[in-house]
Amino acid sequence: MDKNWGELAAGNWQEIREKRPLIHNITNLVVTNISANVLLGIGALPVMSHALEEVEEMVGISKALLLNIGTLTTELVQSMVAAGKKANELKLPVVLDPVGVGATTMRTEAVRRILQEISVAVLKGNTSEIAIIGGYEAEIKGVEAVDGELEQADIAKEVASRFETVVAVTGPQDFVSNGREVAVVKNGHPLMGAITGTGCMSAAVAAAFSAVNENYFQAAVCALGAFGLSGERAAAESKGPGSFQVALLDSLYNMDPQTLMEGIKVEIL
Repeated sequence: MDKNWGELAAGNWQEIREKRPLIHNITNLVVTNISANVLLGIGALPVMSHALEEVEEMVGISKALLLNIGTLTTELVQSMVAAGKKANELKLPVVLDPVGVGATTMRTEAVRRILQEISVAVLKGNTSEIAIIGGYEAEIKGVEAVDGELEQADIAKEVASRFETVVAVTGPQDFVSNGREVAVVKNGHPLMGAITGTGCMSAAVAAAFSAVNENYFQAAVCALGAFGLSGERAAAESKGPGSFQVALLDSLYNMDPQTLMEGIKVEIL
């Protein structure tokens, strides 16, 4: 345990609960409800707005923007770009979750466009997704990753440097880099991979942390540590994937600063 990281996560967590930042989600249909509940559970306020006609106005009253390409359409890409540009104009953090990038040309081109036209604060994906964005060889089946023998820390650092963003590579251990240093977040539980959408949930949590911490490297590390720790606590109470999802929401809702200070496990490489 790194006490400093635990204290930082606890401080960010407390600030989220006190300030209740509005997080604008342009996300996928599979996780809309659960992502909203996760944000409510940690004390943030979710809004799930996709229409091109209103996204810029919605960004204007928000504190962070989450873009998730899981169930992509042409219209959704247009909304993401418009919202992202408005967020950049207002200097609000944009978190991008490139779900299934590389599985189809449409997904790959959408992510390429977003990264070209929008300044992204945090790019969060699994190993295969981040590797593909970085030009590495990796395999995607549908929106699920099939990870090979890839050096996650090196990939995170190189992609972060290339795109001038914070990269979070999620998996059994999470690797977060700002292009200069790499943090390994060692919180989590295998049951987190047994239900749909935990990666998307972690991106929503990262958006909330980014809304209260302008050091997006710190925000991403603390968010993944807090979410992983919530998963550990939920697993201890559950009997399988069904009860785990319920327990995860309860764990997020009942998390307290002292538990975060004592339970966050981060190593700087």
